[in-house]
Amino acid sequence: MSDVPNRPPAPGPPRRSLTGAILAWARDLALSVVIAFVVIIFIYQPVKVEGNSMLPGLVDQERIFVNKFGYRFGIGSIERGDVIVFWFPGDLSKSYIKRVIGLPGDTIEIDRGTVILNGRPLREDYVPAEYRDSISMPPRKVDPGNYFVLGDHRNSSNDSRGGWLAPRSSIYGKAVFVYWPLARLGPLK
Repeated sequence: MSDVPNRPPAPGPPRRSLTGAILAWARDLALSVVIAFVVIIFIYQPVKVEGNSMLPGLVDQERIFVNKFGYRFGIGSIERGDVIVFWFPGDLSKSYIKRVIGLPGDTIEIDRGTVILNGRPLREDYVPAEYRDSISMPPRKVDPGNYFVLGDHRNSSNDSRGGWLAPRSSIYGKAVFVYWPLARLGPLK
């Protein structure tokens, strides 16, 4: 005979009714939808690239995430070299994506395709030779509250060389991550 008393088996986890399981699943799904909604509305927005003006960094029909949080709430400042998404000043129904070249107060000149920033040639490693052009532009000072923007594919870009600037009020995000196609998945360079 054993000295161990007979004990009833330990109780298992309480069983949920089917209704309780469905309610828990619905609660989790609703919470996920709310979190996704907040992220998409206030932090990251998916955007489809249309056109070739940002080749080779961004390709036509590529899908990217735009960080809206920093610019919207003033946490991040717009820096030279940022790839931004903004409402085109000539038609506010169109969204453009370009690289910031000139900040408010800068003087920009283009001499046969070479960008001159505040009197010095700008090093632009992101623009390969086959995407450069030989266009010139006289010096222009960037107005307060505006940004001088260019596409990386200079032969195929409607940008600030056309006489317009990107107003701060029209800039709604910074392109940060490519998510489609999967072969190009990763942070934007």
